[in-house]
Amino acid sequence: MLPKQTLSASGLVGIGKVRKIPYHTGMKISDRSPAMPNVQELATLTSKGQVTLPKFVRQALGVATGGKVAFELRGGEIVVTRAETEHEDPAIGTFLELLEADIRDGKNVGALPEDLAQVMLANVGRTNDLDEPIEGEVAL
Repeated sequence: MLPKQTLSASGLVGIGKVRKIPYHTGMKISDRSPAMPNVQELATLTSKGQVTLPKFVRQALGVATGGKVAFELRGGEIVVTRAETEHEDPAIGTFLELLEADIRDGKNVGALPEDLAQVMLANVGRTNDLDEPIEGEVAL
């Protein structure tokens, strides 16, 4: 078993010391104190391909039980970040089901006007500069 110490730029640092560093949810690690030491701890891969994130990693990321983390492969390194969960509108699922049923049954759905369809096809793949000034009148 490895001792619960690791080597940082400033020398040996006890993991217990790192675990006591306060963290705040909603704050990126890069926003925290630059004095946070580099820490390395081993974890064991289970037969199901699972790894328990060490407590100091969970604290640094601000994730708790049920929280989500994201893994990104950058060159030869894996970067672990807290995954931002998307808020789901409770009505959107029901709306999409109704829309799907209408399309499937041919109800309340009609073809696009031909001139609109042609304009849309002519603009496929066109990029727009969202900062470009709008010409002409705009009715809101």
